[in-house]
Amino acid sequence: MFINGESVDSVSGERMEVRDPATGEVVGTAPKGTAEDARRAIDAAEAAFEPWSETTADERAKFLFKAEELVHAAHSELALLLSREQGKPVSEAMTEIEHFMHGLGFYAALASKVRGDYVPLPNFPNKGAYGMVLRRPIGVCVGISPWNFPITLTGTKIGPALAGGNTIVVKPASSTPLTATRVVELLNQSGLPKGVLNIVTGPGGTAGEELISNPKVRRVAFTGETKTGRHIMEVAGRDFKRVTLELGGSDPMIVCDDADLDRAATMASVGRFYNCGQACLAIKRLYVFEAVYDQFVEKLLGKVKRLKIGVGTEKDTRIGPLHNDAQRREVQEQVEDALARGGKILAGGKQASGFKTTHFYEPTLVVDVPHDARIVQEEVFGPALPIFRVKDIDEAVRLANSSIYGLGSSIWTRDLAKANKAAMKIQAGVTWINSLHYGYDELPFGGVKQSGIGREHGPEALDYYFEPKSVVYAGLM
Repeated sequence: MFINGESVDSVSGERMEVRDPATGEVVGTAPKGTAEDARRAIDAAEAAFEPWSETTADERAKFLFKAEELVHAAHSELALLLSREQGKPVSEAMTEIEHFMHGLGFYAALASKVRGDYVPLPNFPNKGAYGMVLRRPIGVCVGISPWNFPITLTGTKIGPALAGGNTIVVKPASSTPLTATRVVELLNQSGLPKGVLNIVTGPGGTAGEELISNPKVRRVAFTGETKTGRHIMEVAGRDFKRVTLELGGSDPMIVCDDADLDRAATMASVGRFYNCGQACLAIKRLYVFEAVYDQFVEKLLGKVKRLKIGVGTEKDTRIGPLHNDAQRREVQEQVEDALARGGKILAGGKQASGFKTTHFYEPTLVVDVPHDARIVQEEVFGPALPIFRVKDIDEAVRLANSSIYGLGSSIWTRDLAKANKAAMKIQAGVTWINSLHYGYDELPFGGVKQSGIGREHGPEALDYYFEPKSVVYAGLM
């Protein structure tokens, strides 16, 4: 772990093995942090907060820009480690590190652009009185990230927290702690004062529970499953901590009869099977207009059949393993439920053989699935996609909204009226028109309904790392 500027072990001395999902080999070990370790990190962050909050925005930006340079120098090393502990292809790991670096640079540049407000008070008893709205850092923050994008989703917490003058303790998932720890170590080499950025590794039930419940923590940012997010909200709410939650998703993609079918099919394949489908914002339901349904499905099927399944470190691998066998079994059960309800397999539908672990699953397309099937109503965190025929945009939007989730969505059309209806009517935090998410930092990202609360990315993310404070100047007495 990295606490108060130093690389440390857990108080207990216990360690956790980290295994490659593709081979089962031990990649490394990490400290099995406890509640006491979490308290050490929180105390270090609390002690560092006041001096760090008093630094200028330009000073904070310099540290972040320097940190970006250090990560860039270790880009290939980090990507290989990330591929081995998470399972994703090295090419995708490289992209993830790039997104992390871009986020650091974005918030470094934004740090000095923060503005307050001037408010005239004409009805105040004293002539010339006015108000100011200041934006002050909150204090000790906690960022908890999942195993599917452990670096990118750690960066979405670190960047705005430090740019805003806060200190932070991050905790990665227990199965993917190695790359995140190395990245935090690199960031500390930028000259960050001790205690400003800390990382604790260990189980959520011990180290994680202390991080969300400790009264010294004023802000919690979490990315992960909805069930865990609900628990965090309940615990953090007892002390009225500021909380943002980016949770599960079941993103719909609508393909209209006037869409560029080649482009849409390519992006449907990428959007569903990137990272082996283990993404909250992956396409998880596909609605295709009847007039182009057969043509589109044929194009998509051809692309899916060409996806190479393999170990992440092997050349040309496009589908790596699922991160753990429980995840593979869950996806398989969701597909089997669809088949039991009358669905038909067009591609895949079973565990991929010939590998050292059971974590591999074939990229799967399913049709003729009823809308109450598990593969539709639950979040499918793996490479399986149900496809539906729809007659028009109204039916597509209605079905898109028939979910407890509301994270991302997309529509593929040349018709401005259809695009506008999707943008206005689909219940989601984001709607992409003829595109998919590519890892930008410029726009806010988050969900509605059970996909969470609050936003990450964009200047808006900084709002969640400041407390607005009103100051009234009453004039000279």
